[in-house]
Amino acid sequence: MSDSINEIKIYTDGASRGNPGKGGYGVILMWNKLKKELSQGYRLTTNNRMELMAVIAALEALKKNNLNLIIYSDSNYVVKAIMEKWLDKWIKTNFKGNIKNRDLWEKYYALSKNHSIHFNWVKGHAENFYNNRCDILATQAADGNNLLIDDGYEKSASNGEA
Repeated sequence: MSDSINEIKIYTDGASRGNPGKGGYGVILMWNKLKKELSQGYRLTTNNRMELMAVIAALEALKKNNLNLIIYSDSNYVVKAIMEKWLDKWIKTNFKGNIKNRDLWEKYYALSKNHSIHFNWVKGHAENFYNNRCDILATQAADGNNLLIDDGYEKSASNGEA
């Protein structure tokens, strides 16, 4: 990942007010001196879904493929699922064992094929400025009025799968 022209640093965070409850995500994309912040809130979701949704939103915001991405997340769930190859196993077994958030994992997997991605875990609510900023974005989105429907969660909840 030495080509800094094509290297983007991404910080992500998810939050929920109750689990499940209202939720939101926050994202900061950084390329050279440029920064872009993203956030969105949902009326009913979970913290893990928002952590993963933040990563997906970041990938969807990219306008080019074949980029080198360094993603910083305080979610062990997201970082370990990818870096420890849990996701690869889930895909090979067609998500056998009722793995939660299949809809989002499949979406992430499809988007991830377009880039070279490395994840770094960061301690949440610590002294990392960008992680703390993402937390603020996520919680403000969860507390906001423009809440979307997390179709994947609400469908699984209504089927007793959540």
